[in-house]
Amino acid sequence: MGLPQPTPGAGAAPSVLVVCLCAEWCGVCREYRERFDEVQARFGQARFIWIDVEDEADLLEPLDVDNFPTILLAVDAVPRFFGPVVPSVDTLERMIRVHQHERGASRLQNPAVAQLLGRITQAHPAR
Repeated sequence: MGLPQPTPGAGAAPSVLVVCLCAEWCGVCREYRERFDEVQARFGQARFIWIDVEDEADLLEPLDVDNFPTILLAVDAVPRFFGPVVPSVDTLERMIRVHQHERGASRLQNPAVAQLLGRITQAHPAR
């Protein structure tokens, strides 16, 4: 069974934000950057942000990111996922598709993640 497809006329597509939190010193992150950019090219309607956790450490406090890559995914400005992922194109694509089509999915209940999302979107405004 495939993922649900949007119904024509069912309203605007949801706004999807995908943030990758990584570190330049991390070899896995350096390799993942190309895959992250590849997924970005396939989801032109979504917004992608790459954040080096050391360069922008002030955005993360009080949260710690110890495992890489860590993804923050939000739909319509509501955080839906925050955590480490397997660094693969398939994993990220599947996660985006599932969350963008699950309109009734619940938000993450962690206020620190919601605050992080706010700080990131303020520091990285859409162009």
